[in-house]
Amino acid sequence: MRTKTLKKNKINVVTLGCSKNVYDSEVLMGQLKASGKDVVHEEEGNIVVINTCGFINNAKEESVNTILEFMQKKEDGDVDKVFVTGCLSERYKPDLQKEIPNVDEYFGTTELPGLLKALGADYKHELIGERLTTTPKNYAYLKIAEGCDRPCSFCAIPIMRGKHKSTPIEDIVIEAEKLAAKGVKELILIAQDLTYYGLDIYKKRNLAELLEALVKVDGVEWIRLHYAFPTGFPMDVLDIMNREPKICNYIDIPLQHISDAILKSMRRGTTQEKTTKLLKEFRKAVPGMTIRTTLIVGYPGETEEDYQTLKQWVKDMRFERLGCFTYSHEENTHAYNLEDDVPEDVKMQRANEIMEIQSQISWELNQAKIGQEFKVVIDRKEGNYFVGRTEFDSPDVDNEVLIDATETYLKTGEFTRVKVIEAEDFDLYAEVVK
Repeated sequence: MRTKTLKKNKINVVTLGCSKNVYDSEVLMGQLKASGKDVVHEEEGNIVVINTCGFINNAKEESVNTILEFMQKKEDGDVDKVFVTGCLSERYKPDLQKEIPNVDEYFGTTELPGLLKALGADYKHELIGERLTTTPKNYAYLKIAEGCDRPCSFCAIPIMRGKHKSTPIEDIVIEAEKLAAKGVKELILIAQDLTYYGLDIYKKRNLAELLEALVKVDGVEWIRLHYAFPTGFPMDVLDIMNREPKICNYIDIPLQHISDAILKSMRRGTTQEKTTKLLKEFRKAVPGMTIRTTLIVGYPGETEEDYQTLKQWVKDMRFERLGCFTYSHEENTHAYNLEDDVPEDVKMQRANEIMEIQSQISWELNQAKIGQEFKVVIDRKEGNYFVGRTEFDSPDVDNEVLIDATETYLKTGEFTRVKVIEAEDFDLYAEVVK
């Protein structure tokens, strides 16, 4: 085992899980840098901070495996200290301390000042909007609220993140301006539930007013909405989306299921009829809008009839973007009291069937785009292609636009106009419009 040297410490922040965790890691890194610390993201460092996810089984396994991997590195003398933070640590701290005791310290989701202190840094309240972004330079996540007040039966997020807490509009605008000054052109608004924004501090759903403020930020060209809840959706958001070119005609609205019996058991506060009506209102208010949703199959008590209802609805609704997950039986959730009675192989078969249907729908919708022109932003170069996105596509989860790099030179982060020449189920091939 190597002996510790007198060289300066380098802190490596490792991020697992969703975009909310990415944002939290960036805030942590900004705080560390402000205290003069040498900090990197997922590179070599002798001090490691693992920002974990504790949402569903796969994510928990990945988090535990990552902790074990770095504990081995500590054992081998390749790293000196390992700290664990984030959702898994919030949810299972006593268990983790017992099972993996040689982690230097565990911190929950609200213990940033304590984590900074352990890393020899001070928590600076005045650092509104100061963070080290880890996404490509052209886009950044902007968290507008923390926590969730929804009672969904399958979800452990309120346990890990607490009650809904909105960030004041003026603070969000300051952060947006700082991001724009660094060259960020696309803001992806995130929260556990965007549509609840403002209820706690303004006593009303205030997402539209926030959007009115954000469109005034110079340098920002696209504003994208992620994670809206269908119940109590503030319809004035659609008016501003239709009116303001900066707001992408795109919304991520996880609907989870459509069978009335399952929706009721999930405690979603809606029905098939209400959900379908809402989506029709979306399409009427914002023609050409892209709707992304996610669904859960294999929820306790999901019968073949419930599943067939969901399957037919997916065919009928023809969502532009859709993801499907198998149900994960989570302790301390309301649904944990129910019997997890859908066999794992049936869950997988149902999820695969839904994704096959969606793949065909996506292929058909993409074929209709051949010959059309779109504004795209270039995210990166990969092999012989520049890879971009339209306003109808979010990074990492949606369709991509591939442009032949042997014929055209494009800059990462720049917008360009392209014409689609070929289409697959999840990729478009395009050429630059001269």
